[in-house]
Amino acid sequence: MGEKIKLEHGAGGEVMEELLRDVILKTLSLKSAGGIGLDALDDGATIPLGDKHLVFTIDGHTVKPLFFPGGDIGRLAVSGTVNDLAVMGARPLALANSMIIGEGFDGEDLKRILRSMDETAREVPVPIVTGDTKVVEEDIGIFVITAGIGIAERPISDAGAKVGDAVLISGTVGDHGIALMSHREGIAFETELESDVAPIWEVVKAVAKAIGWENIHAMKDPTRGGLSNALNEMAKKANVGILIRESDVPVRPEVRAASDMLGINPFDVANEGKVVMIVPREYAEEALKAMRSTERGKNAAIIGEVIENYRGRVLVETGIGGKRFLEPPAGDPVPRVC
Repeated sequence: MGEKIKLEHGAGGEVMEELLRDVILKTLSLKSAGGIGLDALDDGATIPLGDKHLVFTIDGHTVKPLFFPGGDIGRLAVSGTVNDLAVMGARPLALANSMIIGEGFDGEDLKRILRSMDETAREVPVPIVTGDTKVVEEDIGIFVITAGIGIAERPISDAGAKVGDAVLISGTVGDHGIALMSHREGIAFETELESDVAPIWEVVKAVAKAIGWENIHAMKDPTRGGLSNALNEMAKKANVGILIRESDVPVRPEVRAASDMLGINPFDVANEGKVVMIVPREYAEEALKAMRSTERGKNAAIIGEVIENYRGRVLVETGIGGKRFLEPPAGDPVPRVC
């Protein structure tokens, strides 16, 4: 790779996938510990441990601004790592926290971020058991890197969709990315746009309790690149088609209005408190009921199904009955969103 690294290389979507596939995966040689490894490009890795599996994940957080409507970098760091464990079917056991802080960073802001991390971890609950802190000369603000381990009875990948399955989303889409972009651009509404950033373990656990882990075929949290990127990855990895109905995908009116003003598709921007779940059609209503029984899943919906045609692609049925392909974005249109 001769070109210089650009923001798009870390924004999810096709450009980032090229970096992962053509540079990182080709350079590293030992990429698995006996379970799901780096080659899978899933939300984490699994390590067989007796009759269970240890799930391991790590996330770097560079969001700008550090404090935004509905959350901050501390809440984002804990939620992001917990959610990566959750969508692989793992109960979070412990987190590690590393901070890279620019010289001159405000000490009160640091305390505020740490308090937010603690409060979010208590929601799960999951302890923050170890960490590392570095201070650098550059005025970078603060970057937060969190790693997490969890335990899974039956690990779930994002590649298990089967023809005939139903596709669910645990709530409204586009909230995080559009809230950040609106905040940066100074766009105001009667109802303030807020990020959806939150841990989703309670949603996943409720569905598993209702229908069993074995009936959750695939999961993914639609972060960078949003719902569009998540669905395209799931379709491509499972070699199936996915059809969603545009009118069934929940989008807040204020998010849709802001999206129109900004010229951004809410399907393409990050969510930080949602899960895309694929289950057998006969379990869809039960899974939906379980999602809606939780605080974080009350706006859940069945949005489509897995189809045999158009393998590796995602189709959207529009409100007037037409169909179009939902392409993965080149990258998240909102930079430094997580």
